[in-house]
Formats: sequence, C-alpha cells, structure tokens
Amino acid sequence: MPTTMTGVFLAGLVAGFGVAIPVGAIAVLVMGLAARTSFRVGAAAALGVATADGLYAAVAALGGAALVTVLTPVAGSLRVVAAVILLALATHTAVRALRSVRSGSVAGPGSDTTSGSGGPDAGSRPFVGRWGLETPPRAFTGVLALTLLNPATVVYFAALVLGRQDSAAPALPAAGAFVLGAFVASASWQLLVAGGGTMVGRVLAGPRGRLGTALVSSAIIAALAVVMLVAA
Repeated sequence: MPTTMTGVFLAGLVAGFGVAIPVGAIAVLVMGLAARTSFRVGAAAALGVATADGLYAAVAALGGAALVTVLTPVAGSLRVVAAVILLALATHTAVRALRSVRSGSVAGPGSDTTSGSGGPDAGSRPFVGRWGLETPPRAFTGVLALTLLNPATVVYFAALVLGRQDSAAPALPAAGAFVLGAFVASASWQLLVAGGGTMVGRVLAGPRGRLGTALVSSAIIAALAVVMLVAA
C-alpha cells in the first residue's frame, strides 16, 4: 500500500485511467465533436470529462462509504436521465446532418445552421448555431454536466478509496494527490481521444465524410444510450 504522496498520486493516476479508457458514449461524443468542429472544441469537451472525473474523485476521497449509500438508490434514475439526453443528442445530430445535405454542409453534435448566402467554403464548414456544443465553453459545460449524470463514476472512485488501508480518514494532502492523479489521467486520455477525432475529421473533411461520421456517431451514441436504459 503506497504511503507517500507520490504513491497516492500514482494510485489516483491508475484510477483515472481505469475510469477513462473504456470507450462509451461520452468518448464517442468527444471524438465526434473534434472531428466535425475543431480540436479546441474537442479539447474543451475532454477537459469537461476530466473535470467531472476529478470532482467525483474528490467527493469519493472525502465522502467515503456514505456516498455509495446515498447514490445507489438513485443510480438507475440518473442513468435513465443520461440515456434520454444522449438519445436526444443523437437524434438532433442525425436530423441536422440529413437536413444539411440540401445546403452542402454537415452538422456535428449540438450544432445548427448558419444564415446567409454562403461563400466558397459554405459546403465544407460545419454548422454554427445558437445552441449546442459547437464552441469550447459550451462543449466544456455541456459535457461536464452530462458526465456528472453518471453515478457509477463516484461509486467506482469510492470503492477504490475505501479499499485503501489509509482511506478511513484521508488527509487533505493525500486526497488532493489522489484527485490530481485522477484528473491528469482522465484529461490526458480524453485529449488523446479528441486528437484522434481531429485526425479523423481531417481525413473525412468533405461534406459526405462529415455526413457519414455524424450518422455513425449518432447511431453509436443512441445504441449506448439504449444499453444504459436496459441496464437501468
């Protein structure tokens, strides 16, 4: 059992990778945003995920077993809410992508159409809308809120914290090191996911390519949302 601050940080790092690496709906969303908008938007979404993981790690490190007791009864309800939001997002993305065929540009998740006559690049730029996740601030806050709807994350971190011999009354420095490790791990992985999305976006830069990625992303997110509903 690690007793030094470095050991606690490494424990948080491992825990963060453990919760971040499995590919789920959020990872697909981050990659899709980066593919159809820009790395800045994808990175903001990635940091939203990492911030949620860090917050849950902090709550778990400081709250311990009480959190598991509180969250378990409402875990199913929160999972349903998250699934409904994901289904709505997937539907919105698919509908916008199909409608965009008429105008020659393709929408990404949470984007909208522009007004005006268009220019030489009107057929190759993503939609810019008033709502959605198409800007870094909106991507960060939207993905942060969606990630926070997953109570399994805090239960996961709480179980790891409670498994440590020194977790009964964790000192603030130790809890901080654990949280920092979890955040760094989650952020690094999610940024890697966003970077992968950006490369995919460059390869599939044409309208048809973006239409394909929008529909595939929507289908995957919808399928994962259905799985969440069944699990609830």
